Amino acid sequence: MKLFADLKIRFEQPNWARNPELGLIDTILEQRPDLLDIVKDDIVGNSKNSKFGRKDVPSVETIMRAAIYKEIKGLDYRELEYHQEDSRICALFLKIDELRPYSFQVYQKYISRISEESLQKLLIEINKIAIDLGLEDIKKIRQDSTVAEVNIHRPTNNSLVWDCIKTSHNLLKKLSKEQPNFKYKNYLKSAKKNYYKINNTKGKGKEEKIKKLFRNQLILFTKTINSLTNVVKIMNDFNINAYIIATQIEAFIPMCEKVYSQTKRLQIDGEQVPNEEKVFSIYEPHTNIIVKGARDVKFGHKLDLAGGKSNLILICAILQGNPSDVKSYQKTLQSIKSNYGKTPESTSNDGGYASKENIKFAQNFGIKNIVFNKMVGSMRNVVSSKSMETRLKKWRSGMEAVISNLKRGFELRRIVWKGFEHFKSKVLWSVIAYNIRVMTGLILAEMKL
Repeated sequence: MKLFADLKIRFEQPNWARNPELGLIDTILEQRPDLLDIVKDDIVGNSKNSKFGRKDVPSVETIMRAAIYKEIKGLDYRELEYHQEDSRICALFLKIDELRPYSFQVYQKYISRISEESLQKLLIEINKIAIDLGLEDIKKIRQDSTVAEVNIHRPTNNSLVWDCIKTSHNLLKKLSKEQPNFKYKNYLKSAKKNYYKINNTKGKGKEEKIKKLFRNQLILFTKTINSLTNVVKIMNDFNINAYIIATQIEAFIPMCEKVYSQTKRLQIDGEQVPNEEKVFSIYEPHTNIIVKGARDVKFGHKLDLAGGKSNLILICAILQGNPSDVKSYQKTLQSIKSNYGKTPESTSNDGGYASKENIKFAQNFGIKNIVFNKMVGSMRNVVSSKSMETRLKKWRSGMEAVISNLKRGFELRRIVWKGFEHFKSKVLWSVIAYNIRVMTGLILAEMKL
């Protein structure tokens, strides 16, 4: 195939031979410039290129290449800026003028614009290239879930109330600097004392002491919320800069009220608050609590991943809430069919995906071998032979190694990008970088290099 021929020529050059992943994606982008169209609208938007003036905005291709280089090398944006000036292969891959490199702010601005939807399409197209090359046939699929954590401190009602009070006073302080005639009462010192007392209270009567401290803290919290509400009442009289801060305060009030409600219900009224009604971070409000069996509680989002014989990740779903694995089985099969136009002959999954409805769905879907690692009740695996069942069960366990490789090698344990949309983008960039590495290894083995 032309890709193999071009890669052989490219790998004769030392720079590309030492960086085969970059050589592969460079070749793919040269042969498939239509891949750039997937992210073009996100990056460029409605803006039009001017024929006049200095061209200081990087091209769509440079942005795409920079994002891929960053993820493959495991860099942050500042390190990416340094690499483009220090590394010849980086400048060559990014196709930039070494004398006029771009700042890390420019890269962050444009890479962060690329949406989850576009990255899902890019992931599918790269996988289709692997299928066309014969690296993957989608004859058998294995599926498993994991958790990508959000970059927050471990939430408690005490820390959430303190975060709200602290953030509220920071906003009020900024407002007073922009609007000199604005005055507010500062409860920060008293709230901080209560925060530390709640954390450090021990000994006999601990529960009653903590309850009393929470009552005092919630009184201060109520006064703080009232200060925020008073700002909203007079915000129309502010100058433009103060008005902008006041709109931030107005948007923050519902979060404070929600944290107040859940804290009072649990700490004062003794009510068990359902997880779906809780806030786990005021800075990353999209955070979910994930409990898998008797293991540690994690705060982030559940990822549902499906792969084939090649170890490529074919489907990556980023879920809201903490849905049962059993609900993801049918959606994954439908995604495989709609995205790749093929129906697997065999599926092998963890026992958490097993249900009579899923077995029946898979049979109607045209799957011959339907295997779950653990079965309960009257459910039975559907297989052509006992040896096929054993082989598929053993093969399924390899999905855990794939997930471990992805999380350790591509920064997927804890996502530091802020906001849910950026969280999803980071997950998909990591999956794409992982797939490029796997694909490179398969091609090198095929070429016997």
